[in-house]
Amino acid sequence: MSVAATLSSIAALRLRAMGLADTFQQTVDALPEDWTDLELDLRIADESRYVEAATFLATCNARPYSKYDWHWRLIVAHTFGHAAAAPTVHGTLRLLDEAGIGGELVVRETRSGRAEIREGWGRPQSAREEFRRLRAQ
Repeated sequence: MSVAATLSSIAALRLRAMGLADTFQQTVDALPEDWTDLELDLRIADESRYVEAATFLATCNARPYSKYDWHWRLIVAHTFGHAAAAPTVHGTLRLLDEAGIGGELVVRETRSGRAEIREGWGRPQSAREEFRRLRAQ
């Protein structure tokens, strides 16, 4: 076995040994600053613990698949949108790790560069400036 193959197999083992929350955090840290949406698929290793995992995943609005190789779709929002917040998803995955429910995450889609649109008509100038200041960060 070559050195490159050995290193890649060690990296694969390390990723498998890493918890779901750590894998998620590593994924979020790798995204650009202006990311807006992240879609992940989650599969648990032990399907007999599906109902137990589902009770944890209800907190981040995970969508279950039926008749599919993966068990849930997790949709994560960075600063706005109709999805779970990244800290909520991280906390939920941490709960799965603490309960000993192992699994696998895979990124399906990311979006970046979108901006929230708010109607400013009828609002005072101070409110519009505050909105712009908050969204400029």
